[in-house]
Amino acid sequence: MARVSQEHLDARRRQILAGAARCFSGNGFHGTSMQDVLKEVGLSAGAVYRYFASKEDLIAAIADEAFRSIRQAFEEAAELTPPPTPDVLLGRVLRRVIDGQVYGLERRTCAALMVQVWAETLRDERLAATLEDGFTGMRAAWAKLVDAYRAAGIMHSDVPADDVARTMIATAQGFMAQEALFGGAEPEVLENGLRGLMSMDPQKIS
Repeated sequence: MARVSQEHLDARRRQILAGAARCFSGNGFHGTSMQDVLKEVGLSAGAVYRYFASKEDLIAAIADEAFRSIRQAFEEAAELTPPPTPDVLLGRVLRRVIDGQVYGLERRTCAALMVQVWAETLRDERLAATLEDGFTGMRAAWAKLVDAYRAAGIMHSDVPADDVARTMIATAQGFMAQEALFGGAEPEVLENGLRGLMSMDPQKIS
């Protein structure tokens, strides 16, 4: 028998995750069964279970891939000289994550899926561990980016790098929650808002 290429295996895995993401975004995690996923992707049970043994495996894989995409954007930015400022970088990250680049979902649908993942961590220890690992990796990537800002002479060193990292992550999460709940959270709004805050002169504040 001819060996199946790694490219084929990766494409099939992504096909399954994309179908699961569409199901979860429309019906929620608890309203979606593995049978729903099989129907959505048009594959046999054997073909799907070869990659994912359960619905929980699918949810964890979706969360892990989202974190990996975000972390990669931060790490790539840290390699640039000078690195892009936070307003530019967070706008770039949001576009990568919620503008159709994650499983082809529409922006609000993708944001809603991410919020569902966060909520699910409150009851699923395994998923909570996955998100904890992703969060830790993102903080490390941001801390590296802070080091690059300081090396370029564009950020003071009197604030801990991890404090900056957590604040920027919280900003991105908050914007995604806005998009999920209300819609209309354009990345340009985040960029403009951060640029305005960054332009404040503390010497003029009494």
